[in-house]
Amino acid sequence: VDYSPGTDISRYKNIPVPTSYMAYHSDFDFVGCYDHGRQAGMMHVANHHIVPGKKQWTWGCGDFGRSWDRHLTDEDGPYIELMCGAYTDNQPDFSWIQPGEEKQFAQIFMPYKQIGGAKNASKDAVVNMEVAGDAAKIGVYITAPRQVLISLTREGHPIFQTEVALSPETPFVEIVPLDWSSTPQALRLSVKADSEELVSFTPRADSQLSIPEPAKPALPPREIPSVEELFLNGLHLEQYRHATYAPEPYYEEGLRRDPGDSRCNNAMGLLLYRRGKFAEAEPYFRRAAERLTRRNPNPYEGEPLYNLGLSLKMQGRYEEAFVAFYKATWNAAWQDAAFFELARLTSRAGRWEEALQLAKQALERNGRHHQARHLQAALSRRLGNLDAALAAVETSLQSDRMEYGALWEHQLLTQDTQFAEITNMNVDTLIELALDYAHAGLFDDAVNLLSRGSATHPFLKYTIGWILEQAGQREEAVAMFREAADLPAEGCFPNRLEDVLILTEAVRLNPADARAPYYLGNFWYAHRRYEEAIAAWERARSLNARFPTVHRNLGLAYYNKLKDSQRSRESLETAFALDSTDARVLYELDQLYRKLNHEPAQRLAFLERYPELVQQRDDLTIERVTLLNLLHRAEDALEILINRNFHPWEGGEGKVTRQYVISLVEISRRLIDNGEFELAVDRLQQALVYPPNLGEGKLYGAQENNIFYYLGLACEGLGETDLAADWYGRAAIGLSEPTSAMFYNDQPPDMIFYQGLARQKLGHLDEAHKMFRTLFDYGQMHMKDEVRIDYFAISLPDFLVFDEDLNRRNEIHCHYMMALGHMGLGETALAKTHFATVLKLDTGHLGATLHQQLLR
Repeated sequence: VDYSPGTDISRYKNIPVPTSYMAYHSDFDFVGCYDHGRQAGMMHVANHHIVPGKKQWTWGCGDFGRSWDRHLTDEDGPYIELMCGAYTDNQPDFSWIQPGEEKQFAQIFMPYKQIGGAKNASKDAVVNMEVAGDAAKIGVYITAPRQVLISLTREGHPIFQTEVALSPETPFVEIVPLDWSSTPQALRLSVKADSEELVSFTPRADSQLSIPEPAKPALPPREIPSVEELFLNGLHLEQYRHATYAPEPYYEEGLRRDPGDSRCNNAMGLLLYRRGKFAEAEPYFRRAAERLTRRNPNPYEGEPLYNLGLSLKMQGRYEEAFVAFYKATWNAAWQDAAFFELARLTSRAGRWEEALQLAKQALERNGRHHQARHLQAALSRRLGNLDAALAAVETSLQSDRMEYGALWEHQLLTQDTQFAEITNMNVDTLIELALDYAHAGLFDDAVNLLSRGSATHPFLKYTIGWILEQAGQREEAVAMFREAADLPAEGCFPNRLEDVLILTEAVRLNPADARAPYYLGNFWYAHRRYEEAIAAWERARSLNARFPTVHRNLGLAYYNKLKDSQRSRESLETAFALDSTDARVLYELDQLYRKLNHEPAQRLAFLERYPELVQQRDDLTIERVTLLNLLHRAEDALEILINRNFHPWEGGEGKVTRQYVISLVEISRRLIDNGEFELAVDRLQQALVYPPNLGEGKLYGAQENNIFYYLGLACEGLGETDLAADWYGRAAIGLSEPTSAMFYNDQPPDMIFYQGLARQKLGHLDEAHKMFRTLFDYGQMHMKDEVRIDYFAISLPDFLVFDEDLNRRNEIHCHYMMALGHMGLGETALAKTHFATVLKLDTGHLGATLHQQLLR
């Protein structure tokens, strides 16, 4: 959408498309929205130095947006999001948080009304001032009843002042006459209560800030000139959690140029550590520490030594870890984190008095290190100093009333029940706290806490087993691991680094357990350790071949990571055979059949054997509808579409509405062939309006050249030549430059084809010929392109169960364009050849299937 003529984009009606608006810079502490019709708005107030993020999201004032209004509002639209960010410049520049660090911020969402769009706000008041001609309209909204003094000055001289009692129900609005002898920037509106200024506003001159250059994609690692820039690019990709680019190549290139670089070594070590590869991370941390201590044994940067301590601790090499943590304390930035880990290790060794002193040293550096305070309370209790333990607990709860560790210690000390009431004995909360006790060697405390949790949660049992083994109670540990192995796996997803240790120990002590390697495989796969994941799942399968989810996971991994379609098919078919009530696996299996180029009739017959499962899911239903259209059963497809309420899903945008249009166009084309022109017009008019049950509205600027063209044909058949010419004229207009059609709202090449057909009908043969040649030329020119996902794409173009070969997809797309171009030019044999190539590569290509019919 071109807003360049000076469109006021603060008005909802002027934004027809889904859009994010982000404030590049603001000196104010507020962001808000205002409904001028209802005279009411929403305000967000926060310190802009800590909460600078200011963003508004709208689905747009169009059919597409109104459809989302119906989904996301109770009974009225529009739907607007105010999105605000703490410790983030703006999406997606997320901030880091250090071990033991606490970040605090306050933000206030509040209503305001009747004063118009806000110019400034605080938690106490919102003000507006609009200067027009020789008057200023001022508005004041107060968030609580109070007496306020409202004044308007010009260059410090009062021109209006009133004292009035206001409340949230009674805002103040006044028009103040102005004697113009200065600029609006000389005016100042102020609101005071009890001599304290609640808020003020002075109009700003036009901003002198220069607009920054658009963000640029990261260069490939080999093209980046310095090691520092390689490190910073990798760091950004980690911080951004980039959808398609990985940080490792940047760090690895940095280490190729300088194997001892402390930054890239530390970063690579952290990547491996966070993925549970503790031993593999260690050498990177050692190289980083070696470089930093080459000239000075007490380095300027202590992070690699702290991280080295972590990797050694997780390997059970506690004495070496102790040395690394102590060296990290020489650096102020890592003192509290390192002293806390030293306190844990010392407590684990049974030296509780020394551990308590180390915990206090951590707290001297960081008084809000909640885990250190929790450890202080636990050690004081174990040493019999109950008053000191209770004092530590109360200090924690004064700063955080929901600090779980302090609440549990409070229960142990006083027998109160707040912990259970606040946590609802959530298993994950219990495990987190139990691990804190276990790292400090307080194994009986850890087991005591976990024994209060659910007896049916497998990971609670696995954690108890690991803690018992740490405590030297092997027989009890094995018994607990066996109990865990027999519990249901639903809803159990390992995600903590300790889970790697726990599951590895379970596999070692109970080799017959099929569940532990399954869970471990889930962790490895989520952390991009694909070979380890597949090996773990294969072990689980060998121990229990009747567990469907293991086969399902292997089916996805074999295809996406090993490119082994045969084993992928065998695994997914086994998974579905073991549980033929799982609609998700049915969908995934059908998607695999699609990737394997199974014939549409074969796929449809398979889906129709399980009508209840297909009915459960929108994505399965739309696959069935697509297959019906592929098999020229448009009436059956349309009946399903108009009788089901669909719900949009990310990655499925446009799928339902596309099949709706295709069904109606195909029905209309047959009606035109049969001379039933009036019915064809009716069906085509129906295709121009998306009914609410489809769950999606029409995007602004949607290309509908095919509908307009067939309306022209139908009107021509009715003898309404002027009306036919109008429809052909509409069909002839549109975007004429072919694209890769990567995303759902990109223009399909078919629309250029129909523009050409319409121009032929209008007698503009040279223009039509040029359009058809454009399709052919694009396909020929881009056939061998190396296709990559755009760096700034926030997601892949479709919700993909199986990885897409983008080059193959591009090749199909180019052959399809060339087929359409040849067909438009009347070169039937060449068009047939390219259509055949498309359908050989993708037997489910809907465009090729339907348009090759026109060759007849």
